[in-house]
Amino acid sequence: MSTIAAAPAAATTSAVLEVDRLHVEFSTEGGCVMAVKDVSFTLGRGEILALVGESGCGKSTVAMSIPRLLGDTRARIEGSIRLDGVDLATLSERQMRHVRGKDISVVFQEPMTSLNPAYTIGRQIVEVIRQHEKVKRSAAMRRAVELLALVGIPDARRRLSAFPHELSGGMRQRVMIAIAVACDPKVIIADEPTTALDVTIQAGVLDIFRRLRDTLGTAIVLITHDLGVVAEVADSVAVMYAGRVVEQCSTGEIFARPAHPYTRGLLGALPSRALMRGGRRRLADIAGVVPPPTVDPDECQFAPRCPRATAACVAARPPLAPFVPGHRVACIHAGGEETA
Repeated sequence: MSTIAAAPAAATTSAVLEVDRLHVEFSTEGGCVMAVKDVSFTLGRGEILALVGESGCGKSTVAMSIPRLLGDTRARIEGSIRLDGVDLATLSERQMRHVRGKDISVVFQEPMTSLNPAYTIGRQIVEVIRQHEKVKRSAAMRRAVELLALVGIPDARRRLSAFPHELSGGMRQRVMIAIAVACDPKVIIADEPTTALDVTIQAGVLDIFRRLRDTLGTAIVLITHDLGVVAEVADSVAVMYAGRVVEQCSTGEIFARPAHPYTRGLLGALPSRALMRGGRRRLADIAGVVPPPTVDPDECQFAPRCPRATAACVAARPPLAPFVPGHRVACIHAGGEETA
């Protein structure tokens, strides 16, 4: 079994995950739901990529498509998802069971729905380790103690005998992260991992992700609607709207030079320093609603809500194109005024 000490000390530039032109459709009684449309991104080793957007924009569908957790009968998936050059679509379900947990791990939003309430924390961690590694139970138990200590759970050995309901929400989320890193995965998918956690616990969870990136070289896909979380830990950002990526760049760039009107709207809804100090500036909002996923018009889907929309915006859908080096935007009016 690999150990923490043997892990890479820093991120590299090589790609571990490549998602190319991903398209996901669901068949429902109300018609075909196009949840994800032509999404592409590359994730390097030791990189944290944040997928950002409103609820229903498709970010969680992208995340669950990667380890093929949507179910073959529920979804039709097109495009390719390559892990270290291997297209996961070509693997059998049996092969994918070896990939999940070992090469790709998932941290879900609500740990109580992921942890088995009838089993102790130790048993659940040990089962994951022994499923993927040929080690004795005693070695797996020692590894479980190391993992709980790694994610900041005090008195780790004693916690092995605890049941999920005996731990706080923050502690349960840390256990889920410990399970996720049990077999030193290449990629961790974290789906809204800090939702419903208080600020102090959230900071601790985000610090764990930073340490995993910096000390283990783990690549992380972070699903969130919280731009504060993005600012804390992400290296790069892909902003999604109505199933598509509308802006993609480094985290620093997205806050310094947001180019898409939707991104500007999201940032405008954040409490500013002036507001926090008692200023009178109102938080911005984005008028209108997200279009239903049952339609996919050949136009900018944000146009009905965009204050800068013109006739050209509905004439054709703008592609995700370079704005400046390393920064891509799907908008013919990219740039403009600074965000208030």
